[in-house]
Amino acid sequence: MSSSMEAKKYKTPAPDCKICANCLVPENSSGYSKLSACSRCGLVAFCSKDCQRAHWKANHKQHCIAKVERAPQKPASFQDRKPLSPREAPKSGEECSICLDELVDEASACTLPCTHVFHTACVEGLRTFGLTQVCPLCRTALPPGPEKIYEEATRRFAVVYGFVERGYSTWSTLPASAQHEVEAAIAGWQAAADQGFGKAQYALFIAFDSGFGLAQNSKEAVRWLHKAAERGHARAQHAYGNSFYMGDIVPQSDKEAARWWRRAATQGHVDAQYLYGSVLFIGDGVEQSDFEAARWLHKAAEQGSVKALNALGRLYAGQGELQCKEKAVVWWRKAAEQGDIEAHRRLGTSYAGGLGVAQSSTEAIRWWQKAAAQGDVEAQYFLGDTFEHGRGVEQSDRRAVMWYQKAGDQGDRRAQLKMAFFSESGRGIKKDYTKQASWALKAAQKGCPEAQLTLGLQFVKGQGVKKSDEKAVAWWLKAAEQGHMNAQMFLGDSFILGRGVEQCHNMAAMWWLKAAEQGNAQAQNNLGLCFMKGEGVKQSETEAAKWWLKAAEQGNAQAQSHLGLQYVEGIGMEQSYKKSAEWWQKAADQGNARAQSNLGYSFALGRGVEQSHTKAAELLLKAAEQGIKDAQFNLGLQYENGRGVAQCNKEAARWWKKAAEQGHSGAHLKLKEYL
Repeated sequence: MSSSMEAKKYKTPAPDCKICANCLVPENSSGYSKLSACSRCGLVAFCSKDCQRAHWKANHKQHCIAKVERAPQKPASFQDRKPLSPREAPKSGEECSICLDELVDEASACTLPCTHVFHTACVEGLRTFGLTQVCPLCRTALPPGPEKIYEEATRRFAVVYGFVERGYSTWSTLPASAQHEVEAAIAGWQAAADQGFGKAQYALFIAFDSGFGLAQNSKEAVRWLHKAAERGHARAQHAYGNSFYMGDIVPQSDKEAARWWRRAATQGHVDAQYLYGSVLFIGDGVEQSDFEAARWLHKAAEQGSVKALNALGRLYAGQGELQCKEKAVVWWRKAAEQGDIEAHRRLGTSYAGGLGVAQSSTEAIRWWQKAAAQGDVEAQYFLGDTFEHGRGVEQSDRRAVMWYQKAGDQGDRRAQLKMAFFSESGRGIKKDYTKQASWALKAAQKGCPEAQLTLGLQFVKGQGVKKSDEKAVAWWLKAAEQGHMNAQMFLGDSFILGRGVEQCHNMAAMWWLKAAEQGNAQAQNNLGLCFMKGEGVKQSETEAAKWWLKAAEQGNAQAQSHLGLQYVEGIGMEQSYKKSAEWWQKAADQGNARAQSNLGYSFALGRGVEQSHTKAAELLLKAAEQGIKDAQFNLGLQYENGRGVAQCNKEAARWWKKAAEQGHSGAHLKLKEYL
């Protein structure tokens, strides 16, 4: 006989929840027009006798409770309760009418359906010792024990949960029959919770926190979580600690988080043991202690916590009292044997640096590849860096790009910046400014200041993006606000030139000062000019000399040239031809044309250096060829007088003409003499 034919004969009325308890097929689907209920408990329904038999053998037999046993009196039934009507905590001095001791707090109290409150242990005593099963005050029959109520409610909820998990509905669109079952389960949990049953209180927390079949309510969720935690429910204590640590549904408190984790850990909750050990290691909410941290992490590790294995590795790898790189490797290897990704990566790092093991680039790459293959972004980046720089392996831009791209695709901003660099340079990948801009934008949007700087430069040059000084300034501003000194330097340039922003000497000086204080030599040189001219800052020759000296000592040729002039004229410092020549020599060696011109003139006069017309002519020629009009004029004088070069009026005139074309008055006069 087919199952569909059986279903048509099987006509016992079904309960309100129209879902087959065995196969979870909803009523009116797949050819089943009506479901039939279990004749004994009436709580579950089946689409066929086959499903009923299978479900009975699987687990229904041990949980099936006849209606008369489940609810002998109306007060014992929880379906008619108005769910979740909170009761205030016992008042100060209120006594339990059974033992006459004070009701200290809600956690130890049991509220019966008649609203009378006793100690939970006292109510249990009434049941245990075979006394009349009624309220001692009003004689209303006691409800079933909280365990029985909880189990029944959970069974009803589980049917609906399976219905949603199978994709037949969502929690917000439950059919009326399923919604009724959820409400009955919630009422049952409350009935058990009112009797102080921790599992039921924790179930109510989950329901309200997750919004399973009812409106999400953080306030109610916290109320029930607190009750369950105070009751000693380990999972509730762990969850309560999590809530305090995150500060999501309760005020954030590291101290309270640690306190509740400890209570759960003491009961053997493995995740709480790991978390409590972790906060002991870093000293969050508790006094830092490597020894105590190790003790709790060992407990969690003994229960198989891979996170604890990793944490023990970090503890022994740290700088504390228990530091031992070799032990760190042992714990990470244990975690790695269980396939833990983080342990694979950390073992790779240990081998790369020779930390606790003999250094081995081969082993480092092997472990990193295990982690990278499972999507670990850090390992992917490490592999890219290893191949880019050829650390212990043959250098390969192509393989570096491959790993950087994998990490970049997962959102690692460092890898995205690297991909922008390789796209610009054409190393290991086809040169493409558009892709460079795309990768730089991804990293910049994640707050990478170097990428923001790069993207700004692309907007200035119009490489891969439409040229825009305004957008360049916008990205430089983001980087500059994060303290990136080169971005601060470029912002100063933009404000002094009025490029992409309104010209403002004050803003230029401000950003150059920020960059200069971080050691940017060009910004220090520019700031020196600001102080010399009094642009954006109060004019000060001493401050100008101070900043030029800082830049000059870093090898900035412009600052070295400026500093040479300061020493010649004794502005902002003691006059010294010798020091001026020394600084000009440093700048001239770097090809600075003005320094070459000034140093050439010094050699011609023997000022600060031993006189040498040959050296003078050589330096003046270098500067003259770079268009320095003073050098062109002085070189003409050298040719006129045959000093350091063969006398030649024609060459003299040629250089004077070049200087005159740039407006050199002395060159004009010399040309008139020869015309």
